[in-house]
Amino acid sequence: MPGCGARRRATGRSTTSHPACENQLPYTPHGLELYKSHKPLEGIDAVPPAETNDPRVRCEPLGLPRYNPYDLGIQIFQDEYKVAMLYQYDNRWRIIWTDGRPLPKLLEDGGEEINGQYREPRWFGYSVGKWTDDHTLEVQTVGTMPEQRVWLDNTGRPISDQVRITETFRRPDYDHLEWSETIQDPKVYTQPWTTMKLPMMLQDARTDVMTRYCSPSEIDAYNKVYGNPVSAK
Repeated sequence: MPGCGARRRATGRSTTSHPACENQLPYTPHGLELYKSHKPLEGIDAVPPAETNDPRVRCEPLGLPRYNPYDLGIQIFQDEYKVAMLYQYDNRWRIIWTDGRPLPKLLEDGGEEINGQYREPRWFGYSVGKWTDDHTLEVQTVGTMPEQRVWLDNTGRPISDQVRITETFRRPDYDHLEWSETIQDPKVYTQPWTTMKLPMMLQDARTDVMTRYCSPSEIDAYNKVYGNPVSAK
């Protein structure tokens, strides 16, 4: 994928599909129970800021795959061994190995096994990619954080540490990148489903990708003004 750099969404539309009814998603009973326990700030079940239990408001890392459709820019770098993705939100970075190493074994209790050794779950999991042709990179990720630590997206959809995330990066021409993502999580969903199909455009190499950090003090100040309904009186 030579020439990769800063990229932005090609459209202003939402990057994650939002069915009118959440029961249309292939939830397991446990997955649906998890979803109903979440109190998001966005979507059809949005609650006031004071009532949310979104890990994001505690400045917890978003984790993978929630970082992917987040509405900010991404920079992509690569060398002969790996692809690195720099996320604008919180200035987080992620490594996708492309040197031929196998995907680690996902363990039932969370985490993964690498060379016979246990590795604890990670916010971005462990990603391994392979080129299926000159223009397409397929990436699989396992070993992400458990369900009580991360959400799939801003609307409160759940995800567990048993998820296998498959991403496809396809470059149809020099200036465009098509990025899709499929979730396979037998603990939460009865079948795989595609969470996003994201068109992106290559930006000038001199583009300055701004950063935005989650600040506990700023969140606390916001909640004092807007999060408490009494403060509006």
